[in-house]
Amino acid sequence: MKKNRAVMTLLLTVVLTGLLLFTAAVGWGEGKTGAAENIKLGLDLAGGVSITYEAVGEGTPSAEDMSDTIYKLQKRVEVYSTEAEVYQEGADRINIEIPGVTDANSILAELGKPGSLQFQTMDGAVVLEGTDVADAQAASRTDEITGNREYVVSLTLTDDGAVKFGVATAANIGSQIAIVYDGEVISAPTVNEAISNGQAQISGSFTFEEAEQLASTIRIGTLSLELQELRSNVVGAKLGAEAIATSLRAGAIGFLLVIVFMIAAYRIMGLAAGIALTSYVGLVLGLLNGFDMTLTLPGIAGIILSIGMAVDANVIIFARIREELATGKTVRSSMKIGFQKALSAIVDGNITTLIAALVLAIKGSGSVKGFAQTLALGIVVSMFTALVVTRLVLHALYALGMQDVKFYGMAKESKEINFLGKKKICFIASLAVIAAGLILMGVNAGSGKGALEYSLEFQGGTSTTVEFNEDLSIEEIDAQVVPVVSQVTGDNDIQTQKVAGTNQVIIKTKELDLSGREALNEKLAENFGVDSTTITAENISGAISKEVKNDAIVAVVIATVCMLIYIWIRFKDVRFATSAVAALVHDVLVVLAFYAVARVSVGNTFIACMLTIVGYSINATIVIFDRIRENMADMKKKDTLEHVVNASITQTLTRSIYTSLTTFVMVAVLYVLGVASIKEFALPLMVGIVCGAYSSVCITGALWYLMKTRIVKKDM
Repeated sequence: MKKNRAVMTLLLTVVLTGLLLFTAAVGWGEGKTGAAENIKLGLDLAGGVSITYEAVGEGTPSAEDMSDTIYKLQKRVEVYSTEAEVYQEGADRINIEIPGVTDANSILAELGKPGSLQFQTMDGAVVLEGTDVADAQAASRTDEITGNREYVVSLTLTDDGAVKFGVATAANIGSQIAIVYDGEVISAPTVNEAISNGQAQISGSFTFEEAEQLASTIRIGTLSLELQELRSNVVGAKLGAEAIATSLRAGAIGFLLVIVFMIAAYRIMGLAAGIALTSYVGLVLGLLNGFDMTLTLPGIAGIILSIGMAVDANVIIFARIREELATGKTVRSSMKIGFQKALSAIVDGNITTLIAALVLAIKGSGSVKGFAQTLALGIVVSMFTALVVTRLVLHALYALGMQDVKFYGMAKESKEINFLGKKKICFIASLAVIAAGLILMGVNAGSGKGALEYSLEFQGGTSTTVEFNEDLSIEEIDAQVVPVVSQVTGDNDIQTQKVAGTNQVIIKTKELDLSGREALNEKLAENFGVDSTTITAENISGAISKEVKNDAIVAVVIATVCMLIYIWIRFKDVRFATSAVAALVHDVLVVLAFYAVARVSVGNTFIACMLTIVGYSINATIVIFDRIRENMADMKKKDTLEHVVNASITQTLTRSIYTSLTTFVMVAVLYVLGVASIKEFALPLMVGIVCGAYSSVCITGALWYLMKTRIVKKDM
């Protein structure tokens, strides 16, 4: 690269990075387009709209109908935000909380009244009920005649619905079948042919918005129950402004520490990484705005993980460059070869995690989907900044005179560590920790305390609405009201929300019986002078429904299988894949043991924490396996497989330590500076980072070695 071109490259990179940061900090125009303050935040960070529906009809709805309706509403409101929450209140009410919006009336108008849906022939005969429709989604297709792209609504019917629809369409070819919602015809498509496979499409010159609206109406009309609006409120953030401010401060401090560390460890290469990582931050903030994604605490976990992976990619590249320099190659040649050799580990590690993120985004619900979307975005951006921005900046700095080896450093020959010789100790220690955790979970469950400290999101509780005599801020509620409530309930798992425009505060606690409710009312009246006769309370279900939990489990299982298949194909040996997955199971069980021992609250962030650990651990494992694969290809006759494994782990040890350290520092700063709820999220994540590093270095290589030497199998 010529000097003039190098100056332009460096200048352009710095200017573009500066523009990205300026956009995130200030924005453009009166609406501050692109500003970080315009990023949609979840209920935990910014509040939103709370709507309560009540089931219509005589008698109490069955638990099955309530559960089915809650799950379908959860899928419906994800159109507004992946972080929307739907949970049961009392025996026949359903509460919906949608973050990032402040106009309850507009949401009610768009959401519509969840009523009855029927498919009728034009003489009024009902051929399908709404409950016969399993799903409805807006989609696109190419018109076979005109070749133009058009939007349609794709219907998926239940098994019974498919049979009914097959009979109805066969009898009505050339006629219309009307879709009737609460007595009003919302669409009347003409039947072109008999449809017996349970899959149908509605076309009609739709725009995407019109197709999505029709699909949404059909989805909400398939509810097992007919609902009517009982009340709606605009509610404040669960965590408050302090949580956002401390998280931002902690993120900035942690990020600066990481850049300082990178420069100290890798000199001029660390400076290039610092510029690339800064551009990463600007790009992610801009894309969060551009894609209108909702950011919550689980989303922050996804960003932290992707920052760790961006650092990891740079560390892998720099380690490879130093190794080449140590062999006597020139700086220019070492940079070229270093990027080439690092590419496979970076691509495999990121794609493996990206596969998991995409599966979770498609199959997951609620916070799982939000976490996955944020993680997928971060992975793509981190790969771009590491492989493109870092490379451009590094070559530009070289062209500007940074050509002496002293600016880069050389890899020092390190003594090979006998990791495999300590495999029995590591296996026994891991099994002991996991067994202790499982035993403790059993003891806690047997004693009635619960295997884990399940939060309100998992087990539900009691929602109490209190009208205070003054408008309390979130910080005042946390400092004054929460301790009083905790004194009565004997529990620290308390969530509070303000109702905008009023002095009302919603207090969610563990389930309270009649005496517990009365004690709380008396204590609030005594301490704050509220009128206890105006206090209302209802039992609520967990915001994480059984179906959402099942979705999360199914998504994780599918993601794990997909990762296993990818690793198997890429490394041409199923033993690499099985040992990697075994290490993931190890990490999850160890962190689960920590949750059991420390009694850390298990809520929404628990799922995000576990998923973060899985993504982090698999990435570290891939790097070691990539080195084993490379060293096996270069194996000499005198080399043993044990030597190859030990040498590979030793060669990547610095990378493992540096990447774990930088990610740990970011989370640790978040733990030190964060509010209580942030600490509950950060602490197990720190344990998971340490555990992931340990398993990658001490467990995965040893597992693969045992399978390779004891399971006789021909390599693919």
